[in-house]
Amino acid sequence: MTLLTCVFAAVICTAIWYKNAPESKMNLGLLCWLFWGASLMWLVDAIFEYVKLREAFFTPEPKDMLNDFFLGLSAVALGLVIWIVVLLIKDPKGVIKGNLFKKKDK
Repeated sequence: MTLLTCVFAAVICTAIWYKNAPESKMNLGLLCWLFWGASLMWLVDAIFEYVKLREAFFTPEPKDMLNDFFLGLSAVALGLVIWIVVLLIKDPKGVIKGNLFKKKDK
C-alpha cells in the first residue's frame, strides 16, 4: 500500500507538472522528484520483503494493509510539507516578499 500510495501521488503530480511545464512557477518538478524517489524507495522495500516472505507477501492482513496505507499517506504528507517549505523560501511569485516590505498607508 505504501508503494501504491506514493506511485499514485507521483503520477498525479507528474501529470500536473507536465500540463504546466512551460511556466513551472510553482516548482512542481521538486514535488515530482520527491514522490518518485519515495516510490523507488518503497519498490526496493517491497522487493526485499518479497524475498523474505515469498507467498505470504501477497496475502497481507487487513491491519497491516491499513498501517501501510497510513505510512504511505505520511510519506506523501512529508513530501508536500518539504515542497511547501521550499516554495515559501524561494517565493517564486514574490507574495511573501511583497507582504513583508509593503508600506502601510496612513
